[in-house]
Amino acid sequence: MATNVLPAAATASGEPDRRRPRGSVRANENIAGWLFVAPVIVILGLFLLLPILMALWVSLTGWNGQGSPFTGKVPFVGTDNYTRLFTDEGLARRDFMTSIRNNLYYVLLVVPTQTVLALGLALVVNNRLLKGKSFFRTAFYFPSVTSSVAISVVFLFLFANSGAVNSLLAMFGISGPQWFADSRGVLHLLLGVVGVDTPPAALTDGGPFGLSWWEWLSGPSVAMTSIIALVIWTTSGTFMLMFLAALQNVPVALEEASTLDGAGRWQRFRHVTLPMIKPTTFLVLTLGLIGSWQVFDQVYVMSQGDPAKTTLTPAYLSYRTAFRDFEYGSGAAISFVLFLIIIVLTLTQRWLMADRDPERSRWGRRRRRRTPEGTAR
Repeated sequence: MATNVLPAAATASGEPDRRRPRGSVRANENIAGWLFVAPVIVILGLFLLLPILMALWVSLTGWNGQGSPFTGKVPFVGTDNYTRLFTDEGLARRDFMTSIRNNLYYVLLVVPTQTVLALGLALVVNNRLLKGKSFFRTAFYFPSVTSSVAISVVFLFLFANSGAVNSLLAMFGISGPQWFADSRGVLHLLLGVVGVDTPPAALTDGGPFGLSWWEWLSGPSVAMTSIIALVIWTTSGTFMLMFLAALQNVPVALEEASTLDGAGRWQRFRHVTLPMIKPTTFLVLTLGLIGSWQVFDQVYVMSQGDPAKTTLTPAYLSYRTAFRDFEYGSGAAISFVLFLIIIVLTLTQRWLMADRDPERSRWGRRRRRRTPEGTAR
């Protein structure tokens, strides 16, 4: 017996199906999505991407700030501004390598110290038995919200010739402000205490990129050490809040499971807490690394590269080359080299901290093999 079959484009009541095809709905959603993000794309393109491309073009020219760098009157020098920083003998390469050396010591001291200090402060304020948590959180975080220029000026007054630091040192028989103006690195100063005032000939005969090994191994100057102390004090509070948020998200069940397994406080911290806050640790290290290579305002306010260029950094050197020496091409080239350094170090740090073991802790693995009641699956 034959049966009537409704056509595919008809409903059960015989009316034609007027619903839109699924593809057209998705197409409309895509168009609407692009319309919503279009203002942000335009703003980022005009005020971020376009200036970067313009600066890249300037780094390939010999523009001195007169007129427009996009006219035919500006000489095109290609990669000469970059080769001067690495291969050409001269003051440009020496100043750039000196700034790299200073910033390397800055990074090696600031990033680990501020990370460890921030994690320690977060562990303190996260203690359940601590009274007055709000006060301590505010006190630790307060330097981070204060203007870096204002704090730099205060530190400048502290280390002035008649400042509080010199007055305090005078009480212990250390008089005179010459120690702060000493251009020698702290490693050279420590060697001088034990009688090593003359560098070995093997360290002065040669070295990479125009600096001798003795200069590379000088360590930060006292002035740079003061800036390092200032930055650590002002940035640890922000990173403390990041660690605090990560610590509060660590499941209590993991800590209880590790305690039942006989783990001590240090073992819980090493095998449970640290693996669980690893993404936050990577974030803190990355932000600290980027910020430490971009240090500018503290150097500008406190020292401007002195004494004897021991506080000179690539960011400040780029500013000084472009806006004081009117060599905008060289200044832009320094900024792009600095950008590449930050990108390479960030990618290297990400590779080193990659989570190669998806099971982050042995107590986490054991917990996943149990039911919430603690019975084995």
